[in-house]
Amino acid sequence: QEAEVISAVNRLAEKDDVTGDATRTCCLPTIVGKHKDLKNITNDTVIDLINGKYDDVIGSYKLIDCRYPYEYEAGHVTGAINIYKEEQIQDILNIEDINEENNKRQILIFYCEFSSERGPRMCRKLRSADRDLNSSNYPHLNFPEIYVMHNGYKAFYESHKDYCSPQDYKPMLHKDHAADLRHFRTKSKSWSAGEKRRSGVTKLLF
Repeated sequence: QEAEVISAVNRLAEKDDVTGDATRTCCLPTIVGKHKDLKNITNDTVIDLINGKYDDVIGSYKLIDCRYPYEYEAGHVTGAINIYKEEQIQDILNIEDINEENNKRQILIFYCEFSSERGPRMCRKLRSADRDLNSSNYPHLNFPEIYVMHNGYKAFYESHKDYCSPQDYKPMLHKDHAADLRHFRTKSKSWSAGEKRRSGVTKLLF
């Protein structure tokens, strides 16, 4: 067990293209993004995924829209689910841990308006919660392969409107939703404060 943990830690430290459980190379092509600790994929890769290009290696995927509900309801990547509260992360982890049929992958892709703050933050929170859930069996993870959609929904909408539902884009700072924004930002601060109180333990490698 100890040798396995040491080997996994070394692989995660040395290679940028391995899954979080250090057992495989990532199946989607990644690019260097704003957040060096996260796996970033392009909008075109998301389109390829939706169109079935990776069906031979990916058994299931979920697109997770981390924007506030008024943004999501105005328009989102077709098939995406809206997870904007940190407490909702548990809903994802509560999905039965699937032993990937025929060795196929189960992946998650996070995004927000620009994929600069909310999407990456939720991606990290999911990985942290997954590590906690599997702390006695490191480096096992329920979701070892997670990505961030580079540049977020705004860029995706501008280049791939046909893959959006509804086909529209509402900015977070839209003037008609100032009260909604204040509400969700206040909630977000309270969730983050709660997380900080519960944390304080040094985490193993992402």
